Amino acid sequence: MKNGMIECSVCHSKLVSPSPKSISRAYDRHRSKVSSKQRALNVLLVGGDCVLVGLQPILVFMSKVDGRFKFSPISVNFLTEVAKVIFAIVMLIIQARRQKVGEKPLLSISTFIQAARNNVLLAVPALLYAINNYLKFIMQLYFNPATVKMLSNLKVLVIAVLLKVIMRRRFSVIQWEALALLLIGITINQLKSFPEGSSALGLPVTTGAYVYTLIFVTVPSLASVFNEYALKSQYETSIYLQNLFLYGYGAIFNFLGILGSAIFKGPGSFDILEGHSKATMLLICNNAAQGILSSFFFKYADTILKKYSSTVATIFTGIASAVMFGHTLTINFMLGISVVFISMHQFFSPLAKVKDDQQNGVLERMNVQDSHRSRDSSFINMAAGANEEASHRVGPDERQPLLPT
Repeated sequence: MKNGMIECSVCHSKLVSPSPKSISRAYDRHRSKVSSKQRALNVLLVGGDCVLVGLQPILVFMSKVDGRFKFSPISVNFLTEVAKVIFAIVMLIIQARRQKVGEKPLLSISTFIQAARNNVLLAVPALLYAINNYLKFIMQLYFNPATVKMLSNLKVLVIAVLLKVIMRRRFSVIQWEALALLLIGITINQLKSFPEGSSALGLPVTTGAYVYTLIFVTVPSLASVFNEYALKSQYETSIYLQNLFLYGYGAIFNFLGILGSAIFKGPGSFDILEGHSKATMLLICNNAAQGILSSFFFKYADTILKKYSSTVATIFTGIASAVMFGHTLTINFMLGISVVFISMHQFFSPLAKVKDDQQNGVLERMNVQDSHRSRDSSFINMAAGANEEASHRVGPDERQPLLPT
């Protein structure tokens, strides 16, 4: 792109580069005309994410020994990234074998180098995810688990604001109200986790607590939005190739964390397989599957749908916990889930885009009127020409034949 112009790679014609606002409007129109295949993909993504996210707290509970972890959390994150890298390589090889003749090879060095340059922005969400995984344990030093859950609810509104600022995403008033309902529904659902006599507002008034709270809410939200932006900005690149870069960066950052832990705690902490069991291996596979599925959310759907999907997964977790561990389903659980479903229906309802549709309808009617006017004017010109021809007086010279006789 030079001087605000982009050149077509086929016909080499130059066009004006679209602004972020026009891209946002195009995305809104695309969302309003979702195909049946896209709807089916969204259903599969939400269903799979609900199962995986719902299983995670159960696997974490099963990984504890005497109420604590015998493994290093950083090692779990590193092994998760390694598993995702292996999956991306396998899928990339399968996709390359299915390529047709004449297509640009995926496994060539030139393709890999060019894709690495174009997708260097994926290092940003990879670093943010690595920081977030570490912050999950730091927050336990300042807040109790129930308060941590309550604070994590703020990510919904932070993600919406970041989408509006970074990706120029537009939300109607109804959609903002739906996001507020989602925040309320999650809060109602998690009120059951507070111990008696405690309060969500009983936060320790220390500078470190407020700093970690701000980082805990902002970092994962930035990671999700930047991940969606990076994946969609290079939409023509294979998602498996993009995942290879994203997970590769993540593995590097987590490995640096392991090295740092070994420097401060001694060489004994460098053993990444220490304290792991079958439950932790299942947890690693589950986390890897969640990360892979999230990339499809960010590239082919959006971050808001991912957040709603993770919230709906609470149903699966509650039911599975009741069946496997005998936990009871409280009235707060039922009320919170009901509010979440109302919020989800309201956010994705066509009524939330009525204003945009009306504007598009006005524009379409204006275009139709302009076309009718142009047709009428052309018809009037034709009629005037015919009338002029009919009233034209033929002179003596015009009666002569065009060809000699």
